[in-house]
Amino acid sequence: MKKEIAVVILAAGKGKRMLNPEKSKVMFPLKGKPMLEYVIDLALKIEAVKIIPIVGHRKEDVIKFVSDKFVKNIDKLEFAHQDAQLGTGHAVMQTENLLKDFKGDVLILSGDVPLLKFETITSFLNFHINGSYDASLLSAMFEDPSGYGRIIRDDSGNFTDIVEDKDTTEEQKKIREINSGIYLVDNDLLFEALKTLKTNNSQGEYYLTDIFSYYRKKDLKIGAVACKNNLEITGVNTVEQLREMEKAI
Repeated sequence: MKKEIAVVILAAGKGKRMLNPEKSKVMFPLKGKPMLEYVIDLALKIEAVKIIPIVGHRKEDVIKFVSDKFVKNIDKLEFAHQDAQLGTGHAVMQTENLLKDFKGDVLILSGDVPLLKFETITSFLNFHINGSYDASLLSAMFEDPSGYGRIIRDDSGNFTDIVEDKDTTEEQKKIREINSGIYLVDNDLLFEALKTLKTNNSQGEYYLTDIFSYYRKKDLKIGAVACKNNLEITGVNTVEQLREMEKAI
C-alpha cells in the first residue's frame, strides 16, 4: 500500500547574504517567482496530503503570500514557526504538533532549492519505498564538495552517516558525495530521533543530519541515493548564485 506523504519545507532563513535583510530568503524571485513557490508547486505535484512551510524571518509576508497564492489548496497548508534560528533539527521539531496524528512518510525540502524536478523526487520516493528504508536522503557528487556535509559509506558502499563540513577530518574532506538536505523519514521515527539531538558541534545547533546516526545505532535501515543533475539540489545563498541559476535555466 502506498504511504501518504507530508512535505515539510525549511523556510525560516534570513538570507544574510541576499543584500536585503527586510525580505525572507525564500521570497527572493527566480524568473519572476519566489523560490518557495517552486517548492510548494512540487509538493502539490507529488500529491502531498500535508504541506508545512516552517517560517521565521519576515514570516507574516511569507504566510500571506503562500495563503493567497495557494488559496485553492489551503486545506493542505499549515505553518510551523521557528522564531529562534537554532538549526535544521530545531526547525523540524516545530512541526511535531502539526504531524502528531499523521501516519506516513515526511519529505523534508528546503525553500531555497527551487529547481528540484518532479521526476527526481518521484525516483527518490521509489528508491525509499522499494528499498524498504526507514529513512533516506538524496545526495549528489560534487567536484568541489567544500561547504557541504559528506556522505559516509562503509566498505560495501552502504550509507552509514553524514559529517557536516565544519566537523570533517582531513580525510573526510576528500569525499565528493554530499548531502543535499532532502530527506524522507517515517513520521513516527522522525520525532523519536529529533528528541535525541544535541548541540555539541562546531555550530552549537541541532543538526537534522544527526537523526541518521541515531537510526544506524538503532539498526534501522537508512539509504542514500545520488541525483543525476546537481543543479536541481543546489541551494541559493547569495544574489550572485540566484543570477547564475537564472542563467543556467
